[in-house]
Amino acid sequence: MPLPKNEIEKLIKMAIPDASIEIKDLMGDNNHYSAIIKSKIFNNLNKIDQHKLVYKSLKGKMGNELHALSIITEGK
Repeated sequence: MPLPKNEIEKLIKMAIPDASIEIKDLMGDNNHYSAIIKSKIFNNLNKIDQHKLVYKSLKGKMGNELHALSIITEGK
C-alpha cells in the first residue's frame, strides 16, 4: 500500500519537530518521492548521519509502504 506524502511529512515532523519539509511525488503514484528537509539538528552532522535520521523517522516504512525517496538535507 502506497504512503501518502502527508504521512511522510507527519512521520518526519514527529522525529524532527523543527524540520521544514518539501515533498514532491515524482511519478504521481504515491510511491516515488523527493524530499528537501531542513533542520537545525543537521547542522553538525555529515550527510550520511543526516539521512540516517530521516530514514529512522520513517519507522521501517522505507522499502515497504514507501518504495523510493530521494533526500536532500540541509542545516538551518
